[in-house]
Amino acid sequence: MKKYLFTIIITLTLFSTVSISCSDEFVDPKPAYSIDSENYFNSKADYEQALIAAYDLLQSSYANVLLGEIASDNTLCGGESPIDVIGWQQIDDMIHTETNSNLRDIWNWMFAGVQRANYILEFQNKTDFEGKTQLLAETHFLRAYYQFELVKWFGGIPMKGDARFRIGDEKTIPRSSVPEVYAAIEADLIFAVANLSPTASQKGRVTKGAAQALLGKAYLYQNKFALAATTLESLISTSPYSLETDYNKLFENEGENGPESVFEVQYTDVEGAGFTCLQCSEGNVAVGFSGVRGYDGPLFTSGFSFNIPTQESADAFEIGDRRKDVAILDIAAWAAANASYNNGKGIKYGKGNEDTGFFNRKYLPRKRSSNAAGDLNLTNPNNYRAIRYADVLLMAAEAYNRGGIDDGKARGYLNEVRKRAFGDSNHNISASGAALTDFILAERRLEFFGEGHRFFDLVRTGKAVGTIPGFEKDKNELFPIPIEEIQFANGNWKQNPGYTK
Repeated sequence: MKKYLFTIIITLTLFSTVSISCSDEFVDPKPAYSIDSENYFNSKADYEQALIAAYDLLQSSYANVLLGEIASDNTLCGGESPIDVIGWQQIDDMIHTETNSNLRDIWNWMFAGVQRANYILEFQNKTDFEGKTQLLAETHFLRAYYQFELVKWFGGIPMKGDARFRIGDEKTIPRSSVPEVYAAIEADLIFAVANLSPTASQKGRVTKGAAQALLGKAYLYQNKFALAATTLESLISTSPYSLETDYNKLFENEGENGPESVFEVQYTDVEGAGFTCLQCSEGNVAVGFSGVRGYDGPLFTSGFSFNIPTQESADAFEIGDRRKDVAILDIAAWAAANASYNNGKGIKYGKGNEDTGFFNRKYLPRKRSSNAAGDLNLTNPNNYRAIRYADVLLMAAEAYNRGGIDDGKARGYLNEVRKRAFGDSNHNISASGAALTDFILAERRLEFFGEGHRFFDLVRTGKAVGTIPGFEKDKNELFPIPIEEIQFANGNWKQNPGYTK
């Protein structure tokens, strides 16, 4: 994360103890240094460091964003060849199985986030200090965020309240149902809304507004439209947020943590990581993977040409929609516009697998700062705009419309977003009912193109079948639980439907 916030990262193991039987002749039974409940959480600093560790797993959510696009109809997997990162290719083709290692990464990293939050909550009463309620509210938000990602991807998950999982729990604690997981998410976020500050003490920390937005989103994913509308309206009516006038600025370095940012995952290019530890990178790994292969030219740097927008998705933008050139880079048009680059030699770029000539411009790697460190393709400082105010407006519009509550308000919030997209009021929508629903969902695709939401929007609204190539009803709504987890649970956790032979 950005160095001004996350300067200390402590490693907390998934399980608190691992016992190894050895003779006392060879091993000192009392290690020289260890962190456990007996010698930790004795000061505010201990809790703060544990909270930083809980925040740190947010950076691993780059995988969720990248695969949320690849799994949808927005983009193709791409890469160098059809076997380049085979797990991503399988997800793109909807032929993934329970042995997919890239899905296992999402499961492991999001559960590690839950585990780190639970470590704090397990010992929340050990020591009192000023500002403790705010810290616990941030912790509840983070747990809700990680569990929301897990329930989106995998459905019901095992939960253990305010306690860490320990070895053996997987054989006795069942997978909670989807409603039970959402109930826990709601409870965490209601606590967070009640106790978080409206303003962040440091960039990257969660706020009351972020908790309200995520709570509204959790309600919307459950079709609890009245609760979603009330929650989101409360945020809008007292909002410190506003739409950024310049849509392009949103995704450049100078637009980070701006007026539209409700919650933003912080990245930096100062620290590096290798391919053996992608989740350890302080940079946005998805950015390098989405970059133009063999690129040499202005503004951007090269990458691995994954996450390739389709021709159909490029054509979905209306004429005059200024978001298209921000969301999608047409490399041929860009090359023509920069023919004078390098003394008239022009830009250089290569073609990869499934090449369409388009790239996900919002999260392409930009030219790096002079103090950048680490691998060029792994350590990119592009923050992920996890929740934008435009999302709040369109979620509220959807809740008011699909809940049959107030189509007038729904149109107002939809058209607020469209006015920025076109720079005028000539493209306002006047529809009502089901037609308005279609316009709102289409607007979500265009507004958040490349931001990882499309697959889940299609699934939760029942529109994935026939829209996502290869999508099978009653199977691909969820991704499979990793086979290792099923095996460790020894029959306690059943696989999601459609993934067992």
